[in-house]
Amino acid sequence: MLSVTLGSPDRPTKKSEPIEFMTTLNLARRPFSNRTLPWTVTAITICISLLAFLLIVRATGQANAQAYAVQNDIHSLNQQEQAFRKQAQEVEKSLTAEQLQTLTAAHELVDRKIFSWSRLFADLEDALPGTVRVKRISVRDVAARNEQTLAELDLTVIAKTPTTITEMIAEMDRAGVFQAQLRAQNLQKGRGENGTEYDLFVLYHPRAGSAAEGKPADLAANGGPR
Repeated sequence: MLSVTLGSPDRPTKKSEPIEFMTTLNLARRPFSNRTLPWTVTAITICISLLAFLLIVRATGQANAQAYAVQNDIHSLNQQEQAFRKQAQEVEKSLTAEQLQTLTAAHELVDRKIFSWSRLFADLEDALPGTVRVKRISVRDVAARNEQTLAELDLTVIAKTPTTITEMIAEMDRAGVFQAQLRAQNLQKGRGENGTEYDLFVLYHPRAGSAAEGKPADLAANGGPR
């Protein structure tokens, strides 16, 4: 630090007296600098970056571990499925033709026991128009697929106009419970008979919970197949 006195401004001067001034000069190489602030900011930035990197690495490791566990489970399930299929094939090969026929009949019997006639009649009542009358109905086949009953029906109805049958089939397809196909039609002949007889092939998909599940007694009570 260097002080230079050139004069005193407090007292008045005369023309004959010299003017004096005082000033202070800073001759340091880097005046008024803060050397710790940049290093502090840099250290904080590095710490935050390292923390974020560690979190990303940890999350990636957890995701990879979960994916590996899922792949192991899928592989194990596939192996079990293949083992079960192999056992089923070995059992099927060991059965005689008579035993295979008996097994098929037993499966059909189980499928028919889960079929509910009362449920079918309730669904038909909701699907058929008031001007259409059921003449005959029979069940060709019953099967259980994906825990859902599927039945093939032969249905004969009587209606006065073909338009009524066309609209009924379209409404059945839209609702999804019945899928009907027209096979034949015959004009009613006889005393007091009017309208036309229509033979339909129907696929029946009962909705879950739409009606009470039938018991085996429903087959005998409602005249079902035996």
